[in-house]
Amino acid sequence: MTPNRFAECLASLRWTQRGLAAILECDDRLVRRWASGEADIPASVAAWLETLAQAHDAIPPPQGWKRRQNA
Repeated sequence: MTPNRFAECLASLRWTQRGLAAILECDDRLVRRWASGEADIPASVAAWLETLAQAHDAIPPPQGWKRRQNA
């Protein structure tokens, strides 16, 4: 996974780098190194992020359930 694809997956999931670090229970500096390309993203993390991002993109939030309040 490239750093650009990593950023795209996080954006798709609406996750921050710090949020991902919390989910993975790792140091946020490690996630920053992945994002910058300074460290390789482990294959298992890359595959997991790809799967989640693809599912999130394929199944968008429901529409039309919420009405706007009149001001």
